[in-house]
Amino acid sequence: MNKHNNHKAVSYNKWGYIFLIPFILVYVVFQLIPLFTTIYNSFFENYRSGLKQIGPTFIGLANYKALFANADIWKYLGNTMIMWVMGFVPQILISLLLGAWFSNTMLRLKGQRFFKTVMYLPNLIMASAFSMLFFALFSDSGPVNTILVSGGLLASPFKFLSHIWSTRGLVALMNFLMWFGNTTILLMAGMMGIDTSLYEAASVDGATSTQVFFKITLPLLRPILIYVVITSLIGGLQMFDVPQILTNGSGDPMRTSMTMIMYLNKHLFSKNYGMAGALSVFLFVITGVLSLIVFKFSGNSEKVK
Repeated sequence: MNKHNNHKAVSYNKWGYIFLIPFILVYVVFQLIPLFTTIYNSFFENYRSGLKQIGPTFIGLANYKALFANADIWKYLGNTMIMWVMGFVPQILISLLLGAWFSNTMLRLKGQRFFKTVMYLPNLIMASAFSMLFFALFSDSGPVNTILVSGGLLASPFKFLSHIWSTRGLVALMNFLMWFGNTTILLMAGMMGIDTSLYEAASVDGATSTQVFFKITLPLLRPILIYVVITSLIGGLQMFDVPQILTNGSGDPMRTSMTMIMYLNKHLFSKNYGMAGALSVFLFVITGVLSLIVFKFSGNSEKVK
């Protein structure tokens, strides 16, 4: 009897592995091979000078030395992190608040499906279209300046895209609007998975709503919060389309909105595949290090006793 059951288990496992084959093939072709190819190209001099192709010539770590000799790399990394933090902090706070409201059955909010749909809709809009919309809204002669001037709040139009923090603020605002709905749905799903008996016990013990949120909800949401932070961090480091379109690829004013991927795109546009490879590897390492830091500070690295 046991042999028969073991045979059935092996049979089912075989089909599981067969269904995994498409995913493995896609992962190898579109993720693993490009990763190793990028690392390989980073050790070569390979660029175009006018109509002449230079390389590929093996130069070892020369691309990395040239990359770190340029102080701009740290400036662009700082720009990226600043704009990500400016968009992510209000995003996580608003998402936690909305998630707590929508998952609280005691509030009995009406029209929840409608509001959830409306919150998620910006996530379905292409970032390029969103950027063009904001570019038109906040231009010198755009509707926002027209309303502010006609309302007497400003004497003359404010040049939103000519000031450092207003440009960064617009990029952060767009990222917030596009992604807070998705984050709300994820956090709300995590909150709805928490055992309601815990809340009932806390209510019997006289715990306030604030105490319940910080002592029960947040600790039990830790896994999904870690997921949200890391995926948002990876997306933030890959920030490209919004600032690229909003600043016409220049990263102005004074390259304070130039991100890492915008800088990478300049190397790819100029066909400098060696430097682009080195910058991609650096970005890969930075992403890994920051993700490990998130795990460390989340307490996930503690050993289970």
